[in-house]
Amino acid sequence: MTSARGGEPPAANRDGRTDVHHGVRRGVVAAIACGAWLVGFSTVVLRAHSGPPYPIVTERIVGPYLVAVWADPDVTNDGSAAGQFWVELRPNRPIALPADTRAEVTIRPSDRVGVERKRQTEAVKGEMTRQYAALLMDHEGPYAVQVSITGALGNAELDANVDATYDARPAPALMVVFLAPFLLVGFLWGKLLLRRRTRKAT
Repeated sequence: MTSARGGEPPAANRDGRTDVHHGVRRGVVAAIACGAWLVGFSTVVLRAHSGPPYPIVTERIVGPYLVAVWADPDVTNDGSAAGQFWVELRPNRPIALPADTRAEVTIRPSDRVGVERKRQTEAVKGEMTRQYAALLMDHEGPYAVQVSITGALGNAELDANVDATYDARPAPALMVVFLAPFLLVGFLWGKLLLRRRTRKAT
């Protein structure tokens, strides 16, 4: 029979070490899984509407035009114009859109007294059927949106509403910061299990 001092350790000790290793591994895996879940959940909560623009007006006939309006209404505190609007214009009959057709986007808070802001759209990549404007949105909440269209086919206006929110998506570096405490918990958990097994063995 092999002694505990030389040769292969007794089976009980081998199993004990295996349990410690499994415990450490389980602790780390559980901490990573928990951290990843919480990071994903916080990302969903913080992102609010973040993502691609969404339609606030869909295929509406306004005077001689067929109009759609898309928005990405991000709020900023640094004065940058992050409230983005795309106006899609087509004649409501089978003719080409005249080159002088322009739209102007006007926004104003609808839940409080605030500044009215407006900007004329610009063609996207030279295509007059898709025009773009960006305006400053300096607080969260509902805004009234008005699109005024002028051109050889005539003038038209349409109204819509949009809810502005902060685009608070965490940066990749912040993901590491969020995950670090859970990795630390897994490490400490494994260290504690190892210390308990060592004490039992002595």
